[in-house]
Amino acid sequence: MTQTASPDAGTSHDLAARLEVHRRELTGYCYRLLGGAADADDAVQETMLRAWRAYDRFEGRSSLRSWLYRIATNVCFDALGSAKRRERPMGIGGPQPAEIEYLGETLTEERWVEPVPDDAVLPREGDPADMAVGRESVRLAFVAALQHLPPRQRAVLVLREVLRWSAAETASLLDTTVASVNSALQRARATLGTKNLSRDADRWGEVDEALLERYLDAFERYDMDALVALLHDDAVLNMPPYTLWVSGPAEVVRWMVGPGHGCRGSRCLRVHANGSMAFGQYRAAPEGGWTPWGLVVLEDDGAGRITGITTFLDTATWFPRFGLPDRLPAEHA
Repeated sequence: MTQTASPDAGTSHDLAARLEVHRRELTGYCYRLLGGAADADDAVQETMLRAWRAYDRFEGRSSLRSWLYRIATNVCFDALGSAKRRERPMGIGGPQPAEIEYLGETLTEERWVEPVPDDAVLPREGDPADMAVGRESVRLAFVAALQHLPPRQRAVLVLREVLRWSAAETASLLDTTVASVNSALQRARATLGTKNLSRDADRWGEVDEALLERYLDAFERYDMDALVALLHDDAVLNMPPYTLWVSGPAEVVRWMVGPGHGCRGSRCLRVHANGSMAFGQYRAAPEGGWTPWGLVVLEDDGAGRITGITTFLDTATWFPRFGLPDRLPAEHA
């Protein structure tokens, strides 16, 4: 952390430790508001820097945690004021016929909702119900839906429904009234209600490890019949940074055996991303072994069916962030 107008030497080490305690939850908050992993990191670092510089003016009228959330909210609002809304391919245009090899337009990284490691944004322990809410609220579909809310509605919904802040606490943070907070929350809920985010309540907040195991087995064997059996009727496949997406099990299979046939013979390593099933995919290399191809996040309906296959193809960014090796040797069979 850059030390500019820092506290005195006797308190600097203690302050750094006290600020660092809140990094993970602040990163989760900023990620939900901004939709980008790197943007969230930058926002939290800016929050810590502003807190460090202004600590001598922190009068303790609120908790350190609340003060940091106030700073982080302002940092995020500043960033959102000049940024285009992050999207997913499904929010940009219609589906593409799977047999066409054209991948669509290539958009820059700041246009996409990005994946994030669970360890960067979710607590390792806590109340099971709160942890379930946390996992649901970083799923790709939910984060993408949040991006359709105005910034203040976005913050209100996350603070009230994910972080469980009271209306009074939220109003204090945003310098507004309880009535305004309740109105913003009602409007945010109405917007999210149009985004088809429902999942089976019995599996809400869980990662379906058995479903992931079946998917990886079918995918590595490239058994399309077994794979189709796992897909929801409305399953989609998409590959940021391209605008391409295909819809329905038949089209997903046509893509995999057509333009995507190079994925045959892939190997996969599991990771923890967005509270969801996820893995790093490695394609077979001509010289032997396997090379990085994409970070895959699977979405499901909570009832044993895959609803989305999102492959993030920027391996230079995502594989290091998720601790994935840059190559699998030939003996990894």
